[in-house]
Amino acid sequence: MSKKIIKRSWAEPFKIKMVEPIKMTNKVYREKCAKDAGYNTFLLKSADVYIDLLTDSGTNAMSDYQWAGMMLGDEAYAGSRNFYYLWDNVKKYYGMPYFVPTHQGRAAEHMISQILISPDNVVPGNMYFTTTREHIEIAGGRFVDVIIDEAHDPQNTHPFKGNINLNKLEDTIKKVGAKNIPYVFMAGPVNMAGGQPFSMSNLKAVRSLLNKYKIKLWLDATRATENAYFIKMREKGYENKTIATILKEICSYFDGLWVSAKKDLMVNIGGFLATRDKRVFEEARNMVVVYEGLHTYGGLAGRDMEAMARGIEEMVEFDNIKARIGQVEYCGKQLEKYNIPLVYPFGGHAIFLDAKKFLPHLSQDVFPAQTLASEIYIDSGVRGMERGVVSAGRDPKTGKHRYPKLELVRLTFPRRVYTQAHIDVTVESVAQVFENRKKIKGLKMVYEPKQLRFFQARFKKL
Repeated sequence: MSKKIIKRSWAEPFKIKMVEPIKMTNKVYREKCAKDAGYNTFLLKSADVYIDLLTDSGTNAMSDYQWAGMMLGDEAYAGSRNFYYLWDNVKKYYGMPYFVPTHQGRAAEHMISQILISPDNVVPGNMYFTTTREHIEIAGGRFVDVIIDEAHDPQNTHPFKGNINLNKLEDTIKKVGAKNIPYVFMAGPVNMAGGQPFSMSNLKAVRSLLNKYKIKLWLDATRATENAYFIKMREKGYENKTIATILKEICSYFDGLWVSAKKDLMVNIGGFLATRDKRVFEEARNMVVVYEGLHTYGGLAGRDMEAMARGIEEMVEFDNIKARIGQVEYCGKQLEKYNIPLVYPFGGHAIFLDAKKFLPHLSQDVFPAQTLASEIYIDSGVRGMERGVVSAGRDPKTGKHRYPKLELVRLTFPRRVYTQAHIDVTVESVAQVFENRKKIKGLKMVYEPKQLRFFQARFKKL
C-alpha cells in the first residue's frame, strides 16, 4: 500500500508582534480622495489608503534585531561607532573598500553623476530609472538604453530580461567614443522592465567588453539581493551558492555602486555610495559634507546606520528573500486566474500590470497606466503607481512626451508588512476593475512639474 503524499503549505519565516491599524473607507469617499489628489496616487494621504503598494522604499517592517540596534545609536557628530559597523558590513557583504553614507539612494546617484559626468557625455545602461536618468541629465549627460529587446516585451519569458545587449553597447561605444562614456551602469533587477534580473554570465561579458575599452562599470545595487536570488534559482552553477556569496561575486565586477537602503536593507531611511576607486571616494566624501552632513553620518542618525548594518546581515538570509519574492509570485499566480495582463516573468519586488492590454481602448496620450492606478484605488483603497508615459517624462530637447513601450502599473510589496489576505483583497480589486474596464476613460494632465513629474503631476478625468 503506497503512502499518500500530503501537500505542505508555505508560511512566512517570521511572526507578528506589533500591529498598525489601517482605516477602512467606502467608494464614495475614495472617489473624492482621488479627485482631490488629482488622480495621482503619490498625492493621496496615506491615512486614506487601505493597502499601500505604492513602493517598497522605506515602507518595510524592521525586525526586532534592527529595532534593538536603534537603541544603540551613537549620535556623535563625528566618528559614530555605528558608521564604522556599517562600513565593516559594506566591506564584508558588498566587497567594496570605500564607503560614503547618504540619506537615501538618489543622493548617492547625484554625487556619482556630478563626479564622473561631463557635459555631452553618454551613459549607457540596462533601461532607465527615473531618478538615475534625471541626475545624468542634470549633470549634462545623456542616457542610452542598451538593454536586450526582450525587456520591452511584457509577454516574453526570458529569465534574465535585465541583460545588456552587447552589440548595442559596443555600437554605442564606437559611435560616441569610449572617452565620452564616463561609465556604464547596470541595475539589478531592472525596475522599469518589471523587476527583471541580469545574469552573471551577461555581467561577466559586459565587464570583459568594457575592459577592452577601459570604461568603468557601476551598479545600482538597491535590490541586488533579489538579483542574486534569481541567479541562484535560474542560472546553472549557482544553485548551491548562498545569496551572500552570489551578491559579493556580482559586486566584484563593478568599480562602484550606489544603494537606496530603504529597499534590500529594510530600513525606513538611508543609502550609500561604495567603490574601489579611491579618487571617486575622496571626491564623494568631500561632496557629502556639502550636501548631506559629515562623512561619518551623511545625513543619517547613528541609530539609522545601526539599523542599516543589521539589515545587511538579514537581507542575505535565504528564507527572508524567498518569502519576499514568494509573496510577489503568489499575487501573480492569483491574478492569472482572472486573465489579467501582466509582465512576465514576475519581478522580485512587484507585480506589474500591462496597462496597454488592460485598457486597449486608451491611447498613451490619455495616460492608461495613470488611469488604471487611480481606478484600482477608487475600487478598493489599494494604492499602486504608474510606470509609463508619465514616469518617462519629456524629451529635454524636443519637449515632447516620451512614449515607452512599457505602460505599466506597479503593485509593490513592502517587506514583512502584508499578509496573504491583503494580497487576496488586492487581486479581487484588480479583477473587478478588469471586469469593468470598457467603461473606463482616460485622464488629462492639468499640472506638470518640470522634473520627475510623476511625483506631483495632477490630472482630471476625461
